[in-house]
Amino acid sequence: MSTGVQSPLVSGASRAGGAVAVRDFTKRFGDVTAVDGISFDIASGELFGFIGPDGAGKTTLFRTMVTLLVPDAGRVEVLGRDVVVDLWALRSRVGYMPGRFSLYPDLSAMENLQFFASVFGTSVDEGMRIIEPIWRQLAPFASRRAGALSGGMKQKLALCCALVHAPEILFLDEPTTGVDAVSRREFWDLLDRLRGGGLTIVVSTPYMDEASRCDRVALMQKGRLLLVDAPGAIGEAYPRPIFSVRAPERLGTLGVLRRFPHAAAVWPFGEVVHYTDARPGMSNASIITEVEAFARAAGVEALEVRPIAAGIEDAFMWHMMAQERA
Repeated sequence: MSTGVQSPLVSGASRAGGAVAVRDFTKRFGDVTAVDGISFDIASGELFGFIGPDGAGKTTLFRTMVTLLVPDAGRVEVLGRDVVVDLWALRSRVGYMPGRFSLYPDLSAMENLQFFASVFGTSVDEGMRIIEPIWRQLAPFASRRAGALSGGMKQKLALCCALVHAPEILFLDEPTTGVDAVSRREFWDLLDRLRGGGLTIVVSTPYMDEASRCDRVALMQKGRLLLVDAPGAIGEAYPRPIFSVRAPERLGTLGVLRRFPHAAAVWPFGEVVHYTDARPGMSNASIITEVEAFARAAGVEALEVRPIAAGIEDAFMWHMMAQERA
């Protein structure tokens, strides 16, 4: 039951109109710490992404922000209200699309939409002013059972159901997992359109390539935030020289480079290997000469080494390794 008392804001960002303020949030399940003392702010109108692998704590964080879990320590506020004290006041103001398809598979697409509209005391007609551009693609399948829709159409229906009550903030937990590349791109195009209308969107994803479409991203691993920044700034802040290495035998090359005395980090990246050198003050040309000579001495031929700009994936791997060494 709501107390009717609005909680005080916990940060300057929130006082300035921020959408989410989290301070020292911890959540445990038995002996497992799913989220470990994290803090961050999300601004109103921002498209904010949480990037990380399965088990990073993203779903636990999302379920707390939408009032489904209670923090064990710290404070979580959404739209200026505490997720514990003000949960009933918040639930009508947030939209939530969980990672697993959670609609009723035996109801039609329209029946699902009507049900979710009724839960929030509104109607599909009222909701159409928000969801019409998305529903337009679903309309030909309005009478089809939700369980019989394609993966991409299921995601769009779930998005409509999360938006039908015109929420002020939208939480999407891995919304594109398991759908094809075309559907993923279409879904993010829809998010861009919603953000253009001023909606605050918080999304999690295991796909690093989706991060570039966010205003800011948080890299999350083992319940902790490794880094929070704009996508471009994350790559630019990479602390060491990094190179792309191509050779006929990628796995063999990976092992050789990891034995190079000046290797700070080496990992596979698609068809190539990304090599990070431990010497920030050394010229790229000198590093390339030494790497090529070392690889040839180890029996690696036809090596192609070139300097590159670090991406979000590289930054994530670097910070994850630093966390494991700490």
